Amino acid sequence: MASATKSLEQLRARVGDALFLKVAGPDGHAARDRIHLTPGPRWFAAGSPVRRVHADAATFVGGLRALLLQSLHPLAMAGVAGHSGFRGDPWGRLARTSTFLATTTFATADDAQEMVDRVRAVHERVRGKAPDGRPYRASDPHLLSWVHAAEADSFLTAHQRYGERRLTPAEADEYVAQSGRVARALGAQDVPQTVAELAAVLEGYRPELEATPAALDTAHFLLREPPLPRAVRPPYRLLAAGAVSLLPAWARDELQVDTWFARTCGGPAGALAVRGIRWGLGPAESRDRHGEPV
Repeated sequence: MASATKSLEQLRARVGDALFLKVAGPDGHAARDRIHLTPGPRWFAAGSPVRRVHADAATFVGGLRALLLQSLHPLAMAGVAGHSGFRGDPWGRLARTSTFLATTTFATADDAQEMVDRVRAVHERVRGKAPDGRPYRASDPHLLSWVHAAEADSFLTAHQRYGERRLTPAEADEYVAQSGRVARALGAQDVPQTVAELAAVLEGYRPELEATPAALDTAHFLLREPPLPRAVRPPYRLLAAGAVSLLPAWARDELQVDTWFARTCGGPAGALAVRGIRWGLGPAESRDRHGEPV
């Protein structure tokens, strides 16, 4: 019995490490130590809503939902398609995104600000024209506010559906306010401070949103052509179905992802996927306490 328990724990450790390195990149362990072992004040205290949400395995579903939702803004999507290289190096982009999230959530205040400054410098260089001729720039406060609102709503929605310990209404408002601190540091304006304000901001963007060919291509890539070995694709489809099921109905229609499976089985599928990820990575509260990002 003891041998079987030890073997299962070794398997869990291998799965968790492989998953962590896939998301955090090959330098993930060094980055994690730098983020969490460097002494100094943090933007957010241990156990705060933003740390609880971003340490939970439900962020895997929330992150995918955020990418799908964000793609519906034509100018934001034009910037991603023209500059991110998500098709050529999807895992590199994921590692950079996860490192930014971990640094701003868990690292020292100085390191968090340095990361924000670095990203702002990159944003200043990302500019061009959308296929319809409209100019865009990644540093546009209006676009930054959209990207933030879609991300905050997605992480919160996924956490409240699949999180290990869901937030109370007051804690959910605090999460929105805390995540907004990072958005303002990046240059976003009109950043919501409560769940109600977040819903109003998202609704205010509705007239600007549409599924461009680039958005449809992104949805197809993320949901039907994921850059994963065949053996890993079935559990990924569970996670993807969970993400799609959490999208607003209008967004599923726009992106043409409103499948029977997502509508009827997406919730249970997402829950199963998150439980599997949580088994590999360990409990969210332990990761927050020890400073390990998802």
